[in-house]
Amino acid sequence: QVQLVESGGGLVQPGGSLRLSCAASGVTFSRETMGWFRQPPGKEREFVAGISWNGGRTTYADSVKGRFTISRDNAKNTVYLQMNDLKPEDTAVYYCNQYYTSYEISDYDYWGQGTQVTVSS
Repeated sequence: QVQLVESGGGLVQPGGSLRLSCAASGVTFSRETMGWFRQPPGKEREFVAGISWNGGRTTYADSVKGRFTISRDNAKNTVYLQMNDLKPEDTAVYYCNQYYTSYEISDYDYWGQGTQVTVSS
């Protein structure tokens, strides 16, 4: 059974940076496309970034392109999200998950606890 543990969130000023981590277990991590998602306060959960099994392909939501970078370490079963030039609108709970391009958010039946990112002065 898959387990996902996100960490690295916190309070940061606009323009600042954070690096999120997500440790996965219960899944053959090195074969999985992984993604980061977020849920801003009072809004629906949304896709942020995805990375192929070997890191060779990445994809980003338009709102984070050029500011966020997704990466992975298959030896550690961990996926990362480097977030630079953070904006108040990036405030959200951030989650990782296996990423299926054919899935809607509602199709995922498991989520970790997430990590809170708050961007505020």
